[in-house]
Amino acid sequence: MTFRKLALLNVLRNKRVYAAHFLSSAFSVMIFFTYALLLFHPQLQGQLESTSAAISRLASMGMTLSQILIFIFSFLFLMYSVGSYLKTRTKEFGVLIMHGLSPKQQKSMVFTENMLIGLISVAAGIAAGLVFSKLILLISADLLAIESGLRFYLPLKAILLTAGIYIVLFLLISRFTAGTLTKRDPLALLQAEDRPKAEPKASRPLALLALILMLTGYGLVFYFASDRDFSFIVLLLGVACTVIGSYFLFAQLSVWAIGKFKSKPSVFFKRTNLITLSELAYRVKDNATMLFMVAIVSAVAFTGIGTTMALRSPGLTEMSNPYAFSYTSLPGNEQEEEQVRLIGSELEADGFEYKMGSFSIKYTEEGSALARLSDYNGLAAALGYPEERLANDNQALGVATTLTQKANIEHGRRTPPTLRIVTGERDSILDMQKYIPHIIVPYDTGGNPLVIVTDEVFDRIPLQEWETGEERSFVFRVSDWEQTRDAANRIQAQLPYTDEAKYRLDRPLVLQWLESIQRNGLILIFSVLVGIVFFTFAASFLYLRLFTDLERDRRHYRMIGRVGLSRKELGGIMTRQLAFMFFLPILLAFVHSTMAFIALQMLVEFSVFGNAVILFAVFALVQIVYFLIARWRYVDHILRTKPGT
Repeated sequence: MTFRKLALLNVLRNKRVYAAHFLSSAFSVMIFFTYALLLFHPQLQGQLESTSAAISRLASMGMTLSQILIFIFSFLFLMYSVGSYLKTRTKEFGVLIMHGLSPKQQKSMVFTENMLIGLISVAAGIAAGLVFSKLILLISADLLAIESGLRFYLPLKAILLTAGIYIVLFLLISRFTAGTLTKRDPLALLQAEDRPKAEPKASRPLALLALILMLTGYGLVFYFASDRDFSFIVLLLGVACTVIGSYFLFAQLSVWAIGKFKSKPSVFFKRTNLITLSELAYRVKDNATMLFMVAIVSAVAFTGIGTTMALRSPGLTEMSNPYAFSYTSLPGNEQEEEQVRLIGSELEADGFEYKMGSFSIKYTEEGSALARLSDYNGLAAALGYPEERLANDNQALGVATTLTQKANIEHGRRTPPTLRIVTGERDSILDMQKYIPHIIVPYDTGGNPLVIVTDEVFDRIPLQEWETGEERSFVFRVSDWEQTRDAANRIQAQLPYTDEAKYRLDRPLVLQWLESIQRNGLILIFSVLVGIVFFTFAASFLYLRLFTDLERDRRHYRMIGRVGLSRKELGGIMTRQLAFMFFLPILLAFVHSTMAFIALQMLVEFSVFGNAVILFAVFALVQIVYFLIARWRYVDHILRTKPGT
């Protein structure tokens, strides 16, 4: 038998253990290839439809960064998995060393095996990527709102880049892992799996610390969202407390909780709980780090995907400007009525109903921006807000015009009870009746809210020296503005921007939304693919730990079977233990992500929970299917030999 044939047979004999390693490697190759497929696509090299060149650059940067992230995470996962596989083969190495296997031959054998799996994974991942490439392009075109679609092409550059990157990756891993083989004592290798384990113990203070840290982390994140001061330090501390608390939950709290159950005779001695709880304590203690990694990686994946799904909502675009069209007529514009009528007629031609309002802005000498009460009430009526009244000329209202001002008003910041305005020789003190957080007048006044005064006060204010005349803005409220793309394109074509124009047409809301869809669609593609890779690696960690201990577990349950337990009872014990291992990390990830979505909901005015529910349902279903398959395979291998033999 040749040395290479021995390495091949080793892989084939351990195919059950190597399955997760191979499938995860092939899957990461496929995702990396998908990024390369989009990165080199001819239609994504220039400007995307309905966007700017900046978004195209963002696409390239995002895809490149995502590829780097997947490459780094693939390296770490593969290093971890290969190291775990080598630990399961200690007896095999001990036998081979007793038969004369030299250190050089041992390293060469491990290197050859890893490269063999790596090359097959690269080929399988690229082949799978090619098979699904058309579907990927169709989905990507839909996410990016490209009506013409993304055509299929032969991605030679993507194939070469993916193959080259991952062959180098497997070379590095194979060389590094082969160099870590230092233990040469055959007796120690043969007895490595048979050494007894210490009784799992947990500290009650550290168990309580887990809850304290996680609750503190949640509290800091909620404070970050509610205060809207957006302090990065607060957010970082919140995330850090949550992560550290999650580790102690698995390493201490879960072991401590199992110990409490074991101390209760009514629970511990009920049916097969004695065996279930005793074995579960060892499993959780041994796999605390792995369970922690699965929970955190899954939480990052869920939160990233859910957040980017929410960012595609039209409500996000509408938060800063609720009007489908905004048109401003500059001083001296003789075509004002005709151009305003043009916008309305184009909307009517497509069957859209709309409400129109208008307003003018004047500035005082100290820089305060003012608007008429009648203009405000007209806009408020178009948006469904109540009418406001001012009893006399000395009263005024403050209205938010930006999201920052909205947050300040909601938290009582920069909302003085009176306001001093200077207009010519007149100095007035206005009594601010209330501050309104809703963005009703779409005009950025800077750091201070817009001041609403009576029509008489507004008309008395003279124009400033730098103003050539009064500008008049017209806004159009359309309930189903997401469907106004065709009308928006026609209106833009008929009212183009030029230096000589006496008007200004702001970018229509639907085109802003489409640009946001493409920008956030790119982010969604990145986050979904990276999230799926993370979730797949997390699932592979579970499979890895499960099947690397298979032989030890088989001997363990065979001894338990001699006590007289039936196959059904043994299967029930294993099912409960596996369910705990599979679903506790995912449940914690769901809790972490839910807290993140609650914090996000505090920052936006549209619902983010619909997407979160769909996301959780999909991943929960995947995890259940994965658990059922892994449980079936595991229990089948354990119980293949009858318990009493």
